[in-house]
Amino acid sequence: MTMRLRTLLGDHPGTAALKNGTIRSDRVAFDFAEYSPTNKGFKPMVREQAFDVAEMAIVTYLMAKSFDKPMVLLPDVVLARFQHGHALHNVKRGRLAPADLAGKRVGIRSFTTTTGAWLRGILANDHGVDLDRIDWVTFEDAHVAEYRDTTRRAPTGKQIVQMLIDGELDAVLGEKADHPDLKPLFADVAGEEKAWFARHGVVPINHMVVVSRRLCDERPDIVREIHRLLAESARAASSAPRFTAQEMRRSLELITCYAAQQKLIPREYAADELFDDVTRPLLEGMPK
Repeated sequence: MTMRLRTLLGDHPGTAALKNGTIRSDRVAFDFAEYSPTNKGFKPMVREQAFDVAEMAIVTYLMAKSFDKPMVLLPDVVLARFQHGHALHNVKRGRLAPADLAGKRVGIRSFTTTTGAWLRGILANDHGVDLDRIDWVTFEDAHVAEYRDTTRRAPTGKQIVQMLIDGELDAVLGEKADHPDLKPLFADVAGEEKAWFARHGVVPINHMVVVSRRLCDERPDIVREIHRLLAESARAASSAPRFTAQEMRRSLELITCYAAQQKLIPREYAADELFDDVTRPLLEGMPK
C-alpha cells in the first residue's frame, strides 16, 4: 500500500525530478504543499509538525533540535551556496567594508536566518568584526517560538531593501538587489569566496530535508525510501548540490560552531549528533 506524505519541498534543481513525477515510488506518494517562498513553511513545520517531510533551513533545524522539536535530519541537501554576495551596502552613501560595521545599522529579515548566521560567522571569524557592536534591525520572528530575539524591530510596513536605499540602514545581510546604488559589502565577492573555501574547505549548506520523528520511529523503511528518492532526484540534475559524507560533516560542524558563537543554540553539535539511528547510517552510506 502506498503511503501518502504531507511534504514541503521548494523548486530546486535537485528536487525537480521528484516534484514533476519523473522519479517516483510505489511505496510513497508526496502531497506537496505550496508555500511561496518555501521558507514560509518552516514555521508551521517547527511549531505544529505540519508535514511528514520538509525542506528546512539548517540553522532553524539546529535551533529546533536544541528545543527537542520532533524532527529528524536527512543527509539530503537541497540548497547550498557561497554567502559573500548576499551582503549589500549603499555606495551612494560612501564605501563600506566589513571592518566599518561597528556602530552601523545592519538589517536582516530575521536574526536567525541561515544566510545571516553564515555571514555573521564569516564577518566575525574571518574579518574580526565584533558582532555585538552592530545595531541589528530585524523584520520577522524566528521560526522557533522559544528563541528570545533581542534585536531592534524595523517599523511595521518597512521593507529591508528600501530602507537600505533610503539610508535608514547602512547594510543588509541575506539580500540580493539590482538597484544601481546597492553593491556587495565584500568588494571582490568571487575572490573572497575562493579564499574562504581555501581556508575552510566548506561549501555552506542552507537547506536540507527533515522528516517527522514519528515517521522515523514508526516507519524507518519509509524514511530510507524518502532518502533514496531524494538522492536519485539530485543525481538527475547536474546543478544540484553535491556533497560527500565528509564534506557534509565539515559544513554542518562549521555552521553549528557559528550558531553557538552567536548564541542561537546553547552548544556546538558534532555532525553525527544531528542525525538519529535511522538517518545516521544514510550519511555513513554516502560517498566519502
